[in-house]
This record gives sequence, structure tokens and C-alpha cells, in this order.
Amino acid sequence: MIKKLKVNLLLPVFELVIASLIYTSAIPKTANSTFLPYNSNKNSDSLQIAQSYIEYNAEVIALTNATVIDGTGGSLRKNQTLIVNNGLFQEFGENIQVPQNALVIDLKDKTIIPGIVGMHNHLHIPQFPNVGAEASKLYLASGVTTIQTCGAASPEHEIILAKKITQGELIGPEIIPSAPFITGAGGNPNMIIPRNEQHLRDTMQHWIKQGVEWFKVYRNTNPNDLRIIIDEAHKNKAKVRGHLCSITFEEATKLGIDGIEHGLNSTSDFRSNKSYGVCNGSTEYLDELVINSSAVKNLQQLMIDNQVFLTSTLAIYEASVPNRAFVDDRSLKIMSPYLQSQYDERRSSFDKETEDLTRENRLKRIMAFEYQYFKMGGLLCSGVDAGRHILPGFGDQRNYQLLVEAGFTAEEAIQVMTSNGAKALGRNDIGLIQVGKRADFVILNGDLKTNADVIERVETVFKKGIGYDPEKILNEMNGKFGID
Repeated sequence: MIKKLKVNLLLPVFELVIASLIYTSAIPKTANSTFLPYNSNKNSDSLQIAQSYIEYNAEVIALTNATVIDGTGGSLRKNQTLIVNNGLFQEFGENIQVPQNALVIDLKDKTIIPGIVGMHNHLHIPQFPNVGAEASKLYLASGVTTIQTCGAASPEHEIILAKKITQGELIGPEIIPSAPFITGAGGNPNMIIPRNEQHLRDTMQHWIKQGVEWFKVYRNTNPNDLRIIIDEAHKNKAKVRGHLCSITFEEATKLGIDGIEHGLNSTSDFRSNKSYGVCNGSTEYLDELVINSSAVKNLQQLMIDNQVFLTSTLAIYEASVPNRAFVDDRSLKIMSPYLQSQYDERRSSFDKETEDLTRENRLKRIMAFEYQYFKMGGLLCSGVDAGRHILPGFGDQRNYQLLVEAGFTAEEAIQVMTSNGAKALGRNDIGLIQVGKRADFVILNGDLKTNADVIERVETVFKKGIGYDPEKILNEMNGKFGID
């Protein structure tokens, strides 16, 4: 049995020790399955349990009088009618004739957005290597319909959970699982530390055979190992992303990495006294670097030219800012007593530091870095990187509010959180409200354009045309997140 690891919760979540990894070749492969309707003859007790969360399950659904932010980044559209047929968007626009057999849902004074595509959405948190079942419910209830886990602490559980959700046995987003984290000498011993090239390639092949198509490198990865990882992944149509430190953004980009995590706060390109291939050097650049300087823009343009996506994780960084790191009532309600006590300890410490605006100012610079990357044409995605008091799903919603604070319009922020994630995943069936796409979407109670808090007012979450009731999901989660 995997035990909790004792770790300092004051550290950023992406620097914390993750769980011991279990390697086994007996894990079933994942597959791209077709939609499994809940009236299937294959129903079991578990399918009936999943069905208990469903609010709408009709072959044809007509959504009328809707305000729609479609995920393209274009202006919202009002008074729209959407027809969903067998899990796909069939029609979308004004003056659409409603089919006689349709279930009609009037969405006056409500906003529809695509289902959120979380691109850094773990199924573990510090001290808890596998919170997949609970996290999946929180993600879905918050409007997150697809996640890429960006490094796994318990990869075998991710694969199994992904399959059960696809088959309709459990509820949650579509899960695109990861292999274990890969790092280097001096890095976290619970991750993969390559002994040599053959060991590295063999380990990657093991996970590729389980159906995994995403690998994440971590802070101490050796540049030569990254070259091997990218080569092995790309030969097998898999992708590589990284939380970098020993390797700069420029070096990783030139080696062919697909995506980079966390933005400015993991950009070692501007560290002084940094050694090649080593996670060292000073970080005064976080306070001094001119974001719109030619040096920064040249680096970002290099990434853009090489089609490297950047993943924003603003909510988890904000959780380390003393004058902003406050838990909301929803999260307190769902956190276990243990996690609540950990928050109370951190908050007590933060209360002594609220006059120190160093991290507040860094947050604003991280925002500016990401906004500039987006405006230059870079593919910016987002993810929660859950930890501290930032819960799965709720943190994705907070990301939206922080993107708006950073200067993104409502339409642009939704684009970052939906269709941009789909593009990074190489998916053309999700991420947009568009005819022919999968009917993954979220009904929000209110006008999201004028009030960023509406992102939290999730009325119904549709995945593959089936509408789930978030209230039913969340009501049974009280006090359960973060229990042994």
C-alpha cells in the first residue's frame, strides 16, 4: 500500500515530493471508446451509481435564448439556439427550428461555454498520491470535461480510472493520463531517474504500451536525457512537456519539446550564475526582468516559431501570495479536517507577512509574461496544478478570474481554457461550441462577460451530450477531499 509522504505544504505544489511509483505491465490499455449511453444493456450497479448524477439525458436537446462564448476567442453571441443530437452539436445560431422531439432548455440570462480542457490537472496532491476518484468528481462538477494530468504520481491508477470513466462506470472528465515524472541526478528519488539511455527508452516504452502518450520532465532533467526523451516520444507519436529549471526554455525549445509549464516562474533562461544542465543560479530576474524587453520577446517568439505551448497555472501561484492566499467557503466545505488544519497553519504564517508584496508583484509579472505570449500568437493553455487550498476544478475556475485580472477578455480567457487546450492535445472534437464537435459544454447562471464570478455558478455540465448536476455531485463531497 502506498503511504502518505511527509512534506512541507508551504512549498509550491510543483516542488513537492510525489508518491512512490509502482511499475506493472498488467495494466489494461486505454482506448478511444465511443459514447456509451446510460440505457445500454451493459448497465451494472456502478453504471446506475453514475446515472444518479445525471440531470439531462435525451437524444435531442434544444438550448434556447442562450448567450454563448464559443471558445474561438471571438465575440460572444446572444439569443442563440443550439441543437444537440446524440452527443454532438448539430445546429447553432439564430432562428433555428427546434425539432419536435427535442428536450427544450430555456437559457435566458445564462451563459454557455465549452467544457474546460485542463492542461495541468493532476490526480494527486501533496501527501496524497491518488485522489483520482474525488478529484474527478470535483473537476466535472466545476465544468472541466477533459484533463491532461501533466505527470503522474500513480500512473497505473490514472489509466484504470480513465478507462472506467470512458466506459461510464464512474463520473469525471475525459482523462488523458501521463507517465511518471522524469527527472535527473539530485532530483526527486520517487520519480524516474534514468540510469542510462537504454533504461530511459525501455521505461518510456513500458508506459507507451499501456496507452500513455504524454511524458513530463522535471526540474533536474539532464539536457541529453531530454533529447532522448523527445526522440523516443516523437517516434511513438507521444508528446513531452516540462517543468524546467536545469534546462532553459530556449534549450528545451531547440531540442523539440512540445509544451512548457508555469511560465515566468520556471524560466531559468534569465537566472544569473546558472550552470549548463544544472538547476541553480539566482532568481532576481523575477523581480527585475523587463517583460516587454527584446530578450523576453525573442525567447517567446522562438517558442512560438517552434509551436511550443505554454501552460498557465496562476491559481496555484496565487496560493503562495500572503495577502491573497485565502480559501473560499466552497473549498473549506469539501476539504478534509486534515487539509483544513494545514490551511489554518499556513494562513497563520501568512498573516504575519501580508505587508510583504514581493510575491504579489511576481504574480503580476507572471501574468504579464503570459498575456504577452498570448498576444504575440503563442498557444497559451491553463491548468489548476491542485494543491494547498486550491482544489481540482475550483482552481480551474479561479484561473479564469485571474486571466481576466491579467487583461484577457472573457472570450480570450475561455479560449485559453478550452480550445487552446484542445489544440495542444491535437484534438479537433472538443474545446469549441461548433457544429460537428462533441457536446461538452457548461451552463453558467449569469452573464460571464460582465461578472467573472459567474464562472463559479455552474448550473449543469454536459459531457458527450449528457447533462450532470453539479449540486448533486458536490453535496456528497463535504469533508471528503484529502482523506487517507
